[in-house]
Amino acid sequence: MAEAAEQNNAIDTVKLGLSVAVLAAGIIGFYYFAEQAILYRVLGLVAFVVIASGIALTTSKGRNLTAFLQASKTEMRKMVWPTRVETVQTTMIVLVMVFVVAILMVTRHVSRVDHENDYRLSEEQFKWP
Repeated sequence: MAEAAEQNNAIDTVKLGLSVAVLAAGIIGFYYFAEQAILYRVLGLVAFVVIASGIALTTSKGRNLTAFLQASKTEMRKMVWPTRVETVQTTMIVLVMVFVVAILMVTRHVSRVDHENDYRLSEEQFKWP
């Protein structure tokens, strides 16, 4: 039993290494063929990413990730999302509060700017006798 798990870990490690190698080859190819049209380079890179992802998803970690994403999708369907009216109302409250805070900050800054000049020393006070 322990040998089977160890063998699966070794195979998964090889698969992940192969996945990284395929991804690296795609990135290197993207820059190596710089003189080609960007469309072909991007399509080639996307193809390499899809192949690398497919290889990575065949590992135990990849299967765990797939199961997690499916469970997340199920949980998202169970959620009660706000209605359009609730969303608009909440957005308006946030915008009003941002506007109020901005006004307060501007008025505070303006009042500080007016008083800063009162405390400045003139250049004559810094001259040596």
